Amino acid sequence: MTVLPDLESLRLLVLIGERGSLGKAAAELGVAQPSASKRLSTLERQLGLVLVDRTRRGSVLTPAGKVVWGWAGRVLDEVDGLLTGVEALRSKRDAELRVAASMTIAEHLAPIWIGELRRKNPELYVGLQVTNSETVGELVRAGQVDLGFVESPSPPTGLSTRRVAADRLLVVVTPAHPWARRRRPLTTVELVTVPLVVRERGSGTRETLDRALQRAGAGEIAPLVELGSAASVRAAVINGTGPAVMSELAIASDLAEGRLIEVVVEGLDLRRTLRAVWPAGRRLVGPAAVLLASATGGR
Repeated sequence: MTVLPDLESLRLLVLIGERGSLGKAAAELGVAQPSASKRLSTLERQLGLVLVDRTRRGSVLTPAGKVVWGWAGRVLDEVDGLLTGVEALRSKRDAELRVAASMTIAEHLAPIWIGELRRKNPELYVGLQVTNSETVGELVRAGQVDLGFVESPSPPTGLSTRRVAADRLLVVVTPAHPWARRRRPLTTVELVTVPLVVRERGSGTRETLDRALQRAGAGEIAPLVELGSAASVRAAVINGTGPAVMSELAIASDLAEGRLIEVVVEGLDLRRTLRAVWPAGRRLVGPAAVLLASATGGR
């Protein structure tokens, strides 16, 4: 069984790939080169792979090392996002910038945006409240947060809005489910006759699904179970509870690695727009304006 590598060893590998030198990577991490060399050897032994060719001219990643280097970079990015999100959640009571985000955005996008804001202003205290899209709108209207992010299919009433990203929902099952072996798309009628694992009412994901089925004239779904987060829906479908409808953002890695299979549904448009929201008639200034710029890529 492969031993799980520690994060500092992954950081060392990433820096070797970027700097082309074990010595430069060690200096950047603030460790002696012999210690870094020992750490790299331990990592290679744990993974059972030769990751770096050491030569007089420097350190070069092997073909296997290049692949692991890419994976390690993604792991470290995810960890940085986790730490940024946790810090924002922990500091929400005394925050200089108060933010509310719906579940999918909070899990997959907000930490990136907040991290970029914090790099520009390291002293800024950001608080993040995570809830469903309906409640985000209520918090913004009540003045309890400065800026909100929602995934509902239509803009909340009485608020200024701006598009920050696009997403789509997918019907997904495990590889063992009969739908995974279908060669023809599902019909909307077939979809609504099978109980599904879904988000609770009030969530943007649920509202997007309900409206798409209504537009398609397919009636309402039959919930097998209603859950309060994308993570709990994902866990339920992976454990074989039943089919689910989920954000592509939330399950991209599961689809790529074969843990979940997308089931195409004919005549059902599940695309949606993710939006920033703030009080109508108010011009965003200061950190709120900078965060919105980060979310929109300066658009």
